[in-house]
Amino acid sequence: MHPMLTIAVRAARKAGNLIAKHYETPDSVEATQKGTNDFVTNVDRDAESMIIDVIRKSYPKHTIIGEECGELEGEDKDVQWIIDPLDGTTNFVKRFPHFAVSIAVRIKGRTEVAVVYDPMRNELFTATRGQGAQLNGYRLRGTNAKDLDGTILATGFPFKVKQHATSYINVVGKLFTQCADFRRTGSAALDLAYVAAGRVDGFFEIGLKPWDFAGGELMVRESGGVVTDFVGGHNHYSSGNVVAGNPRVVKGILTAMRDELHDALKR
Repeated sequence: MHPMLTIAVRAARKAGNLIAKHYETPDSVEATQKGTNDFVTNVDRDAESMIIDVIRKSYPKHTIIGEECGELEGEDKDVQWIIDPLDGTTNFVKRFPHFAVSIAVRIKGRTEVAVVYDPMRNELFTATRGQGAQLNGYRLRGTNAKDLDGTILATGFPFKVKQHATSYINVVGKLFTQCADFRRTGSAALDLAYVAAGRVDGFFEIGLKPWDFAGGELMVRESGGVVTDFVGGHNHYSSGNVVAGNPRVVKGILTAMRDELHDALKR
């Protein structure tokens, strides 16, 4: 196992155990709103501190970028740990048991290792660049769907950027005539891990942050899939607009999107 993956797994499991413990005692959870429809809890912050602590013990000079802490610049700027201590905070607050810890390590702009850990199901998704993706140690392969017919697509509503609602609903309407059904679970990290595991055939979402998808992106790639922006390019780290799946599914999603995107979504 890649040494950084070992540390990422240790950090994810430790944070996951903390999250699961608080899930059992809802009175211990304090939620506050940090933006429109955007919540943070004391558990997000505590889990993030725990992850940073584990990373710092082994790699004190690396840079860490977290959802709550922002960028903690280290002496070594070439290595970035991108962490989301609790992806699916709203689910957690509502006691909907679907959320995950996501950790990715990028070296000189390329993701090398990734972990997405679902503490409620004890499912540990891992990936190392060039060595495939695993779920609890078993190799993952995405689905081999030939086109959108019969596919299940995962997505997330753009609840933080509702100015894109019309375009989004139009895209969903168009895709719905071609695919079998949709899943909307509230955790982009797990959606991407599920694409890698073949539990869903494809995924698309508007306006994600790097910590939402950095971990899951590598899993999709290492299970034989592709990840693009809404016009098939590689600008998703800056735009946050993400499409993922096997190449044929992604092509189908992009084709359905093409005429429904306004300029802001083509970047």
